[in-house]
Amino acid sequence: MLLQKSVLCLLCLAVFSQSRAQDQASFSRSNDLTGRCVYTFAVVSPQESSCPGNITKSETHEVLRRLTLLEGLVSRLIAGGASGAGSGGLKHSDEDLQEAYAQVTRERNQLKLDQERLNSQVQKLQSALAELSQETETLRQRPCEPTNTSGGTLHEITPLKGLVDHFENNSFQEMKAELKEVPASHLIPEGNRSRSGCGELLSVGDPVLHRKADAITGKYGVWLQDPDPRGPYYTEKTVWRIDAVGKDVRQLFMYEDMDQFSKGFPMKVLVLPEPVESTGATVYRGSLYYQRRRSRTLLRYNLTSEGVASRRDLPHASYHGQHPYSWGGYTDIDLAVDEQGLWAIYSTGKAKGAIIISQLDPETLETRRSWETRIRKNSVGNAFMMCGRLYTVASYTTHNTTINYMFDTATNEGNAIAVPFKNKYRYNSMVDYNHAQRKLYAWDNFHMVTYDVRSGWAGQASG
Repeated sequence: MLLQKSVLCLLCLAVFSQSRAQDQASFSRSNDLTGRCVYTFAVVSPQESSCPGNITKSETHEVLRRLTLLEGLVSRLIAGGASGAGSGGLKHSDEDLQEAYAQVTRERNQLKLDQERLNSQVQKLQSALAELSQETETLRQRPCEPTNTSGGTLHEITPLKGLVDHFENNSFQEMKAELKEVPASHLIPEGNRSRSGCGELLSVGDPVLHRKADAITGKYGVWLQDPDPRGPYYTEKTVWRIDAVGKDVRQLFMYEDMDQFSKGFPMKVLVLPEPVESTGATVYRGSLYYQRRRSRTLLRYNLTSEGVASRRDLPHASYHGQHPYSWGGYTDIDLAVDEQGLWAIYSTGKAKGAIIISQLDPETLETRRSWETRIRKNSVGNAFMMCGRLYTVASYTTHNTTINYMFDTATNEGNAIAVPFKNKYRYNSMVDYNHAQRKLYAWDNFHMVTYDVRSGWAGQASG
């Protein structure tokens, strides 16, 4: 208190007595009527010889202004003198604030750069999508219907040699047309011909709904039937289902037949020993084949013994979002089955995203042989194997899209095709072929559907 009073007095003298040396000031203290100690400070006006009467409003404001300034100075002096360490703490606090501000500024600038980069990528993808849609429409409108001639021979224009790579490398573009003769028997329904071999895909029917998932975990998944069952407890009618949404997908639902599947009554639920990655699983010869989550490891799960029968890494395969289908979902490795056995559809870093097909040993999962195509995996919505040929679906969301590419492992050649295909529910996350049922199984935005397929025979098509 004594320090505060002394500082107050000194500041008063400094503020009010600095004009002239002859000015007189006085300072006194005394008790008021209530007994409180009152300090009185008086100073001679440096400008007026006598008071002009009542004090003016402007003078009152000026006195109040000076007193406010005086109180502020006193408070600052007292705070500064109270503790030397206090000023050091303020200094450090100031430095911390400056550093925090600098950090926020750096992060804001980085976010701006990231936003610009993402905007650029979105523009490129939108441009590529527009080009892809235009090319798909062009392929769909090509005159692919065969026309009869007087000689009983059919002529059709077949687009050959690959698709346009719409994303990065123009070396994937190689399109031309070739005139080819096809026997008139090509139009005879396949039911009236002997099935002496596998033919090329000619048409796909409209989707037939079997069941709709009733939970968010059923947004996408896998459902299928074993085309070559080997277990004592189930048949080719048994339906298998995996809801693939989630970080730890392990449940495999087993239904007695399609009727029980449609009603939603599983006869058994198996818990897999290791989690499933995405929608690339398949069932074949009494085993479930699937990719272990966050790895390139393939597992063969025996449905009879309910245990892992074999496991093996798929050499150099990309996984967990490196080269998925265009819809994403970590669909880097897609396992498939057809008349010729077990296949893996995937890509590698060396292939730079181009689809690779590998035929696998169904017992050991060893790679028997591989083929590299000229179409990128992320440029198509899905793919399946049929009669040793790879077929790709152009889009997973477009209602009326096409199966736009075929690669034949027998000839090592890829052709652009245009077979109409419907994504009725506009989010098709899985397409698999069942050669026993001669149907495509698909999971389209909670809806589990099948498509009838029609194919032409290799012996007749080769003409």
